[in-house]
Amino acid sequence: MTSLTLYGRPGWGSVLIEAQLVWYGIPFTIAEVGDLFVEEAARQRLAEVNPLAQVPTVVDADGELLTESAAITLWLAERTASAELVPAPDAPERAQFLRWLVFLVANVYPTYTYVDDPARFVPDAAARSGFAQTVGDYRARLYAMLDGTAAMPWFLGERFSALDLYVAAMSYWEPGRHWFAAEAPKLLAIARTTETLPKIAHVFERNFGSPTAG
Repeated sequence: MTSLTLYGRPGWGSVLIEAQLVWYGIPFTIAEVGDLFVEEAARQRLAEVNPLAQVPTVVDADGELLTESAAITLWLAERTASAELVPAPDAPERAQFLRWLVFLVANVYPTYTYVDDPARFVPDAAARSGFAQTVGDYRARLYAMLDGTAAMPWFLGERFSALDLYVAAMSYWEPGRHWFAAEAPKLLAIARTTETLPKIAHVFERNFGSPTAG
């Protein structure tokens, strides 16, 4: 596969795709973006590529634009003809992989979109803190559901997959690793194991620093 350009920012959602590109050995360059929540110029520059000004954003050598981490995850697996991170269509884990991949991006991930910049969704400034608390509580319930579902040692059991990359990255986000240690210990165990895999350990260190015990 020809080289790709990944628009991203350390610690943000682009780490989900950065880890996969490294895992597959796909050549890529990172186009660093500024803080999209506070730097209007950064939003405008990225919007020229991706109108939603979100990461991850991927552009291939032909200029084709790819957005949405789940779509990119499936696209990379197809382009590499690999079942290492995405179970093949006939694999017994395929259905549950698709279920929880979409669950993560359709249910959990949006809670960060809402809370990171609540002014986009709640015009009344006085109501934003309550909105953020409600969304945060909802997110905690979603993570509890995931923790109750997760098998070990990986989310799908004996089968490592891209779901474990999601769990590892998102464990660094709110409500934070201390919360995961207390309330979602299986997810944190998966995260700790994933982030130290030799193939991608440097990706997590670049994005989050040295692994934290939480």
